[in-house]
Amino acid sequence: MLAKVFSGATVGLDGVLITVEVDVAERGFPGFTIVGLPDKSVDEAKERVRAAIVNTSFEMPDTRLTVNLAPADIHKVGSAFDLPIAVGILSAAGMIKKESLKNSLFLGELSLEGEIRRVPGVLSISLLARSKKINNVFVPLNNINEAALVDGIEVFPVKNLGELALHLNGEISITPHPHEKFILQPDSEENYLFENIKGQETAKRACEIAAAGFHNLIFKGPPGTGKTLLSRAFPSILPPLDREEILEITKIYSVTGLTKDSHYISSRPFRSPHHTTSRIGLVGGGSNPSPGEISLAHRGVLFLDEFSEFPRTVLESLRQPIEDGMITISRAQGSLTFPCRFLLLAASNPCPCGYLGHPKKSCRCLPGAVLKYKKRLSGPLLDRIDLHVDVPPVEENDLITDSLAESSKMIRGRVVKAINKQKQRFKSLKIHTNGEMGPAEIKKFTRLSKQALDLMKQAISRLSLSARSYFKTIKIAQTITDLNGKEIIESTAVAEALQFRSHDD
Repeated sequence: MLAKVFSGATVGLDGVLITVEVDVAERGFPGFTIVGLPDKSVDEAKERVRAAIVNTSFEMPDTRLTVNLAPADIHKVGSAFDLPIAVGILSAAGMIKKESLKNSLFLGELSLEGEIRRVPGVLSISLLARSKKINNVFVPLNNINEAALVDGIEVFPVKNLGELALHLNGEISITPHPHEKFILQPDSEENYLFENIKGQETAKRACEIAAAGFHNLIFKGPPGTGKTLLSRAFPSILPPLDREEILEITKIYSVTGLTKDSHYISSRPFRSPHHTTSRIGLVGGGSNPSPGEISLAHRGVLFLDEFSEFPRTVLESLRQPIEDGMITISRAQGSLTFPCRFLLLAASNPCPCGYLGHPKKSCRCLPGAVLKYKKRLSGPLLDRIDLHVDVPPVEENDLITDSLAESSKMIRGRVVKAINKQKQRFKSLKIHTNGEMGPAEIKKFTRLSKQALDLMKQAISRLSLSARSYFKTIKIAQTITDLNGKEIIESTAVAEALQFRSHDD
């Protein structure tokens, strides 16, 4: 007897429909074979499925079993095929009605006693089911909220194999789970708010511009000046996520199995990898390529503290993702593309001891050591960072004052207004913010006054701006203009943008 059951696998971030074909032979020696390019974890499903069927009071067929996972040219990895294999065996053996399997998709890992455990990638496979017009999706109970983010399908929570078999045979009924509504509650820790940071008004202004236009930002200065504190407070002024961004981010976290505590990501990611992180850990990869830190920071912030301490090869791997907003990882079996439209936030010291240029403390580094330290950050990488901010020591008067600075809530209000203006501007395009504009969008959407244009011409000749720096300056000036509530870029916005561009020490 033959049975066919629909399931799914994730390739990169996208779901792929897998047909689980189960044949229970009427003759032959007992055996259990899984074909279709299975991984070791899939091959081990034989023992889990056998024990789960027996411990759920069903009878395991004692003839030859052949399971084919089609299409056979896709590498199958993970334990999500346990449930569809078990359902297929029970259906082929006549213990589950075959007609109940039509227009249904099954996912889940089986325990030895028949309980169904959570699996990664449920959101991607639920989106696949909707696109393939598969109405019924059966997922583990612990994955139900994640699958319920996708409307247009019926999502059934399954606790164990026995309950599912009774439902498919019409003896009991499993109630579909209602679709999930997004509740946005931006997270910000009390200790990391801008009103608690003394002084550093220029750096705070740079943070506001970066958040409003999604511009990359680097802080440079001696230790103890507040670079890390400013960076930790940065998420408190970021705009909330919209529905499309929530699904983009949650899909990445679902595939990597990081949605255990919450079924969807409600606030912008803030990833802060240590400077000992490897290149694969940062950009992604491995024998079975998976997303790295830059993809986990998609639509959020990638904070690299002690920027100059990262290995040069690791930092140079960021150059292409910063520009393209995606990373393509090529391996022998194929290429996978992961999104990585992140805001790079970096903090660096000016020299190994950290006190080069300090007004009160002298630098103890030799000139050669300083030069070698600065060479760790290449010119092309620094040119891709929009805003360069020197963070000097805090003034005594600012440090001892009891008055609070402007709150994160007030700054965030201005940022949200600027972001909404950009969304309206780019509503017919795939980009969301000024920082994502290319030369074509800059030419189409930005308007400079005559004085602003004259100032840009002078800056090109006097500051030797590269073509990339020229366009980045215009993008920053456009964000400043949006924050000011104006339509045309004026010379004051260009002047402020120019002061944040990189300069030689």
